[in-house]
Amino acid sequence: MLDYVPAQVRVRVIRRPRYGCRACEEAVVQAPAPERPIDGGMATEALLAHVLVNKYADHLPLYRQAQIFGRQGVTLDRSTLCNWVGRACWWLAPLHELVLSTVLASPKVFADDTTLPVLDPGRGRTKTGRLWCYAVDNRPWCGPGYPAAAYVYSEDRKGEHPQTHLRGFRGLLQVDGYAGFGGLITGKTDDAPQLAFCWAHVRRKFYDIHIATKSPLAEEALRRIAELYTIEAELRGLHAERRRSVRQQRSRSLVEAMRVWLTEQLERISGRSTLAQAMRYALNHWNGLILYLDDGRLELDTNTVERAMRPVALGRKNALFAGADTGGRHWAIVATLIQTAKLNDVDPLAWLTDVLERIVAGHTKRNNLASLLPWNCKAAKAVEAPSSA
Repeated sequence: MLDYVPAQVRVRVIRRPRYGCRACEEAVVQAPAPERPIDGGMATEALLAHVLVNKYADHLPLYRQAQIFGRQGVTLDRSTLCNWVGRACWWLAPLHELVLSTVLASPKVFADDTTLPVLDPGRGRTKTGRLWCYAVDNRPWCGPGYPAAAYVYSEDRKGEHPQTHLRGFRGLLQVDGYAGFGGLITGKTDDAPQLAFCWAHVRRKFYDIHIATKSPLAEEALRRIAELYTIEAELRGLHAERRRSVRQQRSRSLVEAMRVWLTEQLERISGRSTLAQAMRYALNHWNGLILYLDDGRLELDTNTVERAMRPVALGRKNALFAGADTGGRHWAIVATLIQTAKLNDVDPLAWLTDVLERIVAGHTKRNNLASLLPWNCKAAKAVEAPSSA
């Protein structure tokens, strides 16, 4: 039988007695007080981690958490919890920067963005901020490194933001059709990044048309794209060169036939129809769509980063908005750490608690933050487990 014991909120008392010697002058000694994550605050590192995971992994807004604490006999105002989140993010910001730099050091990165409503004081409404996500996962082609997702907040969707985030990036960037990413290759040089596009975005346009109108042309486009996905399902987990070889043998002819078909059909239908728009979208992005045929490291779509956006959408649905631009930046910091931990099969609560305890106590300096990355912590614990047994 599976039983459940509710969690307990407990008070941790720190006793520091003073000791003195009557025979000595000014010989009173006392152990130094341990560092606290919040100066003068009552929250421990474990409690801060609990609040962060509840909000950003389990999508419980702070007002609901305050109600839960109230049922446990602890009265906490939502503003207090908000201050706790801000202070925790102050400690965790350097680790967020390290995860972001680690992701952007990869030879291949996925990128996408999503909306984040933010309160706009004085105007009585919200404004639309953006969360940009940069993700890496080389496991489908047996590549090096570890999966990770890093988020960055901005107040709008101007193309200057991804250009700033990706300044110096020289690898493969797989994105949707957002024009802001195109600024990365304006005045293209030999060391500029290569833009690869997403077949899922092409498919989505034809799918919406087929659902709405039952168009046979849209159905045919979906069938042709499905053939590409069938081949890709067989290639997942193979080395990059093997993937490239099979794509050249089996996928290239299908893709070339599809381009001929799209061009022919586009001449036969109304240029203002949504079906024509979907076809033009595919043809206008064609060079980036077929780039995956010549590079086994690329995927057919950007679903890796799309999946990383789902937790943001769930949190946005429950919380409705961030309280300020600082709240958006806090969201980016904590979402980065939690999503990266989950991608590496690391428990976010236990890991964040350990990270906060080590950073607050000063056991890990800024130049040694790499030891706190989820995959390094996981490897260290795996080494310790046999010895402790």
